[in-house]
Amino acid sequence: MSGLKVYNSLSRQKEEFRPIHNKHVGMYVCGPTVYSVVHLGNIRTFMSFDVIYRYLKYLGYTVRYVRNITDVGHLVGDQDTGEDKIAKRAKLENLEPMEVVQKYTNSFHAMMRTFNISEPSIEPRATGHILEQIEMVQKILDRGDAYVKNGSVYFNIQKFAKQHKSYGELSGRKLDELFAETRELKAQDEKNHPADFAIWMKADDRHLMKWNSKWSEGFPGWHLECSAMSTKYLGDHFDIHGGGNDLKFPHHENEIAQNQSACGCAPAKYWLHANMLLMNGRKMAKSDGNIISAEELFNGTSEHVSKGYAPMVVRFFMLMAHYRSTLDLSDQALQAAEKGYNKLMEANKYLQSIPVSESTEKSELDQNINDLVERVFDELNDDFNTPKALARLFELVPIINNHRDQKPGFQNISADILNKLKSCFKDVLFSIMGLMEDHAKSNGSGKVLDGVMELILDLRQQARSSKDWNMADKIRDHLAAHNIVVKDGKEGSTWTIN
Repeated sequence: MSGLKVYNSLSRQKEEFRPIHNKHVGMYVCGPTVYSVVHLGNIRTFMSFDVIYRYLKYLGYTVRYVRNITDVGHLVGDQDTGEDKIAKRAKLENLEPMEVVQKYTNSFHAMMRTFNISEPSIEPRATGHILEQIEMVQKILDRGDAYVKNGSVYFNIQKFAKQHKSYGELSGRKLDELFAETRELKAQDEKNHPADFAIWMKADDRHLMKWNSKWSEGFPGWHLECSAMSTKYLGDHFDIHGGGNDLKFPHHENEIAQNQSACGCAPAKYWLHANMLLMNGRKMAKSDGNIISAEELFNGTSEHVSKGYAPMVVRFFMLMAHYRSTLDLSDQALQAAEKGYNKLMEANKYLQSIPVSESTEKSELDQNINDLVERVFDELNDDFNTPKALARLFELVPIINNHRDQKPGFQNISADILNKLKSCFKDVLFSIMGLMEDHAKSNGSGKVLDGVMELILDLRQQARSSKDWNMADKIRDHLAAHNIVVKDGKEGSTWTIN
């Protein structure tokens, strides 16, 4: 249908994208555990899948996008013992667990809106699907791939792996290595083997969130939640399962095992994983102070940045790296992204103002523009390669600027190609990349600043019309002193932040 190729983490190669049900796509992405403010690295993951979601829709697919909320069962350290992350936060903040869930779910949604990240089609919560999870545990027990110990239910990895040689295929880990890594885990005395993992955990008296089941009063395992929710809304076998690279093992590997046992097939046809966000060349970590929050990035209140950056500048920065590549956040890189972002926005603003003539005569310039536009979409079809698609747009910027400045020897653009160029910029920047022109200026004040600048440029144009050059120059120079550059062209004056 589209020529789209995606990199499948399971096969470790790019594959032609062919949905199971023709023009309909089912996509599941592991959502946040809502016990704290969402981390910038997680934001990058959700932004990556937002672009994937947007582009699939742009290509004409009907997409059911499911992104869950984990509000129980995710224990500290991602293990089968210890305290629930949400319960721990509830004690620290002296709140009920569901107050913590609501507080940080609201915070998460607000941050998604700030970055213009699309809402999913369905956003299920783990606590709203306890019955489905209990049913899946029973199916796995009936298949003989799990066992009950002291009220907890454990998935039998050794037994499953003997029957399914594919266990470990997604993460690329060998079974002997996996078993060696788990020998020192806690609670191994209760499990048949330390590599086994809990799909239902018996809750002790101190545990705040628990439900009745035939095995015990307890709560579901973290891995089981996504298996149950993806199956409920997308079926036993769907198109895309996504998440961060850090989820390949054990989370996604164990999801596959659970689904194969309970449903008789692997859950997803394509597994897509976004890579991590670094800062100043290192992994973000509170312990050594190498961390920054989104709010600090916007306000410029961190020692790691020299000033605040608008949300759309940060989004643009994140799109300048392929979703499967690591991305290094630094003040210098953000400054470069801000300049690039403003350059594209300025070019698009002028481009959309160009009147379409009736000319149909083709020229060499038309062919050049057409080829570059086609390459933009070739790059997006190559596993959603946003940095290369943006690079192609930047190749078109000089052509737009030459038109604005009416460079000597410049050839006019035919109506068909001009319309194609306008659509390319508008569709790619806004519909696919999810950028917002109104937020080009810092701290989301774009609309206000646009209105003020429209008035100022109108006053300056009146001064120029009445040949009051001193006033016109004074306005231009005063704006330049505040890093606002005014450019005069045949179609009028435009402005940008330097």
